[in-house]
Amino acid sequence: MPWIVGVSGASGTPYAAAVLRALLAAGEAVDLVVSRASRLTLLDETGLPFRDAHWQDDLAEWLARGADGKPGTFDVDVSGVRHWRAGDLAAGPSSGSYPARGMLIVPASTACVAGVALGLSKDLLQRAASVTLKERRPLVVAVREAPLNGQTLRHLVTLDDAGASVVPASPAFYAGATHIQDLVDFVAGRVLDAAGVEHGLYRRWRGELGGGPADGPRGD
Repeated sequence: MPWIVGVSGASGTPYAAAVLRALLAAGEAVDLVVSRASRLTLLDETGLPFRDAHWQDDLAEWLARGADGKPGTFDVDVSGVRHWRAGDLAAGPSSGSYPARGMLIVPASTACVAGVALGLSKDLLQRAASVTLKERRPLVVAVREAPLNGQTLRHLVTLDDAGASVVPASPAFYAGATHIQDLVDFVAGRVLDAAGVEHGLYRRWRGELGGGPADGPRGD
């Protein structure tokens, strides 16, 4: 069964790319929903388009880039991805009978958080998240915004009460990050931790001070 990955319009498309690469590297199937707003963010942050008619080529080029924007940093096979148009409310993930392991929203904008918390289902991303909650499947929401106002905080509490895991896109530094990709991978790793997906994106805390020197190995 696939993981549904929703990419909303918040800044932070490198987080989504890192999560997608790690899922594919773990042999997981992915159902991808890229919102209309996120396509503008992707274009702004990377200079790359995401077009429904050319989604495989666009996705492959996006995932091959590092967090610093360098092309060809990663070698990624996107054959394990199935793409659903954001406006297709008749798509598979819009129904609870569609088999899925759960859903990851990364990054999650405050507008997306509000829509899911209120059950608006204005597009496939929000509808798939609502279905994930009602079917009691794992939902991980990687919210990326600062500062958070009271309304958004209440929406996040609503999602937590409904069973979702809220993972702020806040990188830690104990793993010995030396590159922007390390910070991105830490957040992506925490998203996957919340979903229960194995990965080696960052060095885990072992209870020893000084365990993450800058020249140490990455991974787990």
